Amino acid sequence: MSENFFISSSLDKKSKYEILLQQIPALIADEPDIVANLANLSAVFHQTFKWWWVGFYLVKEDFLVLGPFQGPVACTRIAFGKGVCGTAWKEKRSLLVPDVNDFSGHIACSSISVSEIVIPLYNSSSEVVGVLDIDSEKFGVLDEADIYYLEQISTIIGKALFA
Repeated sequence: MSENFFISSSLDKKSKYEILLQQIPALIADEPDIVANLANLSAVFHQTFKWWWVGFYLVKEDFLVLGPFQGPVACTRIAFGKGVCGTAWKEKRSLLVPDVNDFSGHIACSSISVSEIVIPLYNSSSEVVGVLDIDSEKFGVLDEADIYYLEQISTIIGKALFA
């Protein structure tokens, strides 16, 4: 595992993702602990993109339970089908919400967050085992390019950590 991870802030979004796609497998390859890996991944995303909040929720029975994250205090449990995270879990698909005020049933863990992306994580049986949740305090920061790359990264994470 690399203990140093740096991506220049001067790069554009696509270039940052291309580097992440190359480096994330090495970052998580030699560490078998899921929590340790998700903690480092949260830090990498937060450091690279300066998002307001980035972290993981893991499926535990009928809830998504807060896992490793970077940012302010967050909701601890989210029920199946509730909020953006629970809906992404239920529908087994990524969700881009440009304005959380327009999402019926949005769970406001922080009033500062205005847009959100949630990407499901799958195990080898194609079951959702968790979600990657990203919140921004700015409009127009999260977009389809993020969905495209984060889905690729979630596939790497799923294969490596939830086989």
